[in-house]
Amino acid sequence: MTALVPLLVTLPLLGAGINLTLGRHRRAQVAISIATLTATAVIAITLLAAVDADVPFAVSVGGWPVPIGIVLYVDRLAALLVAVSSIVLLAVLLFSVGQGAADGDDETPVSIFHPSYLILAAGIFTAFIAGDLFNLYVGFEILLVASYVLITLGGTEGRIRTGVVYIVVSLVSSILFLAAIAAVYGALGTVNMAQIAERMAELPDQTQLVLHLLLLVAFSIKAAVFPLSFWLPDSYPTAPAPVTAVFAGLLTKVGVYALIRTETQLFPDNDINVLLMIVALATMIVGVLGAVAQAELKRILSFTLVSHIGYMVFGLAIATEAAIGATIYYMVHHIVVQTTLFLAIGLIERRAGSTSILQVKGLMRAAPMMAILYFIPAINLGGLPPFSGFIGKYSLFEAAAEVGTPLMMVLIVAGIITSLLTLYALMRAWNLSFWREDDDSSAETEARIAYLGNAPAAAVTTERRVIPRVMTSATTGMVAITVALTIFAGPLYAVCESIGVSLRQPVHVLELDRDVTQGEEASS
Repeated sequence: MTALVPLLVTLPLLGAGINLTLGRHRRAQVAISIATLTATAVIAITLLAAVDADVPFAVSVGGWPVPIGIVLYVDRLAALLVAVSSIVLLAVLLFSVGQGAADGDDETPVSIFHPSYLILAAGIFTAFIAGDLFNLYVGFEILLVASYVLITLGGTEGRIRTGVVYIVVSLVSSILFLAAIAAVYGALGTVNMAQIAERMAELPDQTQLVLHLLLLVAFSIKAAVFPLSFWLPDSYPTAPAPVTAVFAGLLTKVGVYALIRTETQLFPDNDINVLLMIVALATMIVGVLGAVAQAELKRILSFTLVSHIGYMVFGLAIATEAAIGATIYYMVHHIVVQTTLFLAIGLIERRAGSTSILQVKGLMRAAPMMAILYFIPAINLGGLPPFSGFIGKYSLFEAAAEVGTPLMMVLIVAGIITSLLTLYALMRAWNLSFWREDDDSSAETEARIAYLGNAPAAAVTTERRVIPRVMTSATTGMVAITVALTIFAGPLYAVCESIGVSLRQPVHVLELDRDVTQGEEASS
C-alpha cells in the first residue's frame, strides 16, 4: 500500500510533462488531465480507507534514512485532504474544459493551462503529504509557481496588476517560511516534523516562541488570516472563473493545513491560544463586514472566504480534540462549498455578462437551474440547518462552550454574527440578481443600489456567452457533493474526530522509523 504514496505527486508531474509535449493537441491534454486527477482521487480514497488512525503510511524517498531523506507521510488527515482536493480539482477541470471549448481554445496553438493546472495539483498534494518542513516549503513553491501562471492567464491589465501583488505577497511569505526553516534547523539540527516535535521541549521557552511565531506568520499569509489577508480580495476576482474557484477552495486551505500541523504537532505545549482567538475574532468580523460592503459577487465571496478562515483559526485556538476534529470537518466543508459558489458565479457571469449585483437581474425567470445552483451552496455557507455549514459551526461552538472561558463566549457570539451577516450578504445578492426584474424600481431596491453604488467593481460588465452543458454539469456535480457532506455527515465527522484525536498524539521518530521499515518490507 505504501507504494501508492509517491504516486500522489509523481502522477500529476508526469501528466504535466506529457501535456507540455502535447501543446497543440487540446483533446489529448484534456484526456490526460482528467485521467491523472481521477487516478489520484482513487489512490487517495484507497489510502484513506486503508490507513489506520494511529499507524500512518510513511515512505522514505530513495531509501535514505529518516533524518536525511525526504519522508512522504500519509495519515488520515493527509489522505482526506488529498482525496477532497482531487475531486474538487477534477470538477473544476471539467468546468474549464467546457469553458475553453465554448470560447474557442481549440484554436490556441500552445496551451499552458493543463500543464500548469497539474503542476498546481502536484504542489498541493506535496504540501499535504510532506513529512518535513523543507519538503512542505517545496510543495508551497511548486503550487505558487503554477499559480503565478494561472492567475495571469489572458494577460489583461487587471490580471497582471493583481498578479504582481499576489506574487510579491507570496514571495514575502516564502522568504519568511524559509527563514523559519533555517532557524528551526539551526536550533534543533533537523527539519523532520517528528524529530522537531521530540526535540522542541529541549529549547528555552523564548526560543520556542520565536520559532513558533515565525512559522505562524508565514502560514497566516498563505491562509489569508487577518491582518495578513489584505491581498486576497483584490487578487482572486480578476482571474478566470475556474482559476478563482480552485484558488478560493484550495490554496488558502494549504496554509490552514500547515497551521494545523504547527499547532497540534510541532508546538502542542507552547500556548499562544489567546493570540489565536484574537486573530480569529478579527478575521471573522473584518472579513464579513467587507463582504457586506461589496457589490460584485466574486468580491463578496472573497471576503467571506477570509471571514470563514477565522472559524478554522478559532478551532485551532480551542485546541481540544473535539475542536480539532470540528475544524477539519469545517475545512472539508469550506473547500467544497466555496469552490461550488465560485463555479456558480462563473455561470452567472456568462449568462448575464456581469458579476455585479447592481447589473444582474431577472435570472430566476431566465435561468431557474442557475438559481438553484447558487442558492443551495449559499445557504450552506451561511450556516442554515441542516447543512454541513451548520454542523461544522455548531460543533466548533460546542467545543468552545465546553472550555467556557469569557473569550470563548465572545468568539461564539462573533461566530454567530458572522454567520448571519454571511447569509445576509449572499441572500441580498440572490434577491437582487435573481428576483429583481428589469422594471423593479421599488424604494427598497433603489436604497440598496444607492448604498452599493460606490462599491469596488460595482459597474463591471463582460461579454454574454453561451453556457456549455459541461460547465453546468460540473457545477451540478459539486452542488451534489455539498449536499452529500450533509447526508453523510455522520461517517465523515467520525473520521474527522479520529483525526483530531490522533493529531493530539504526535508521531515520534521511532514510530516513523518503524512505519518506513514496514513500508519498505511490504513493497519488497
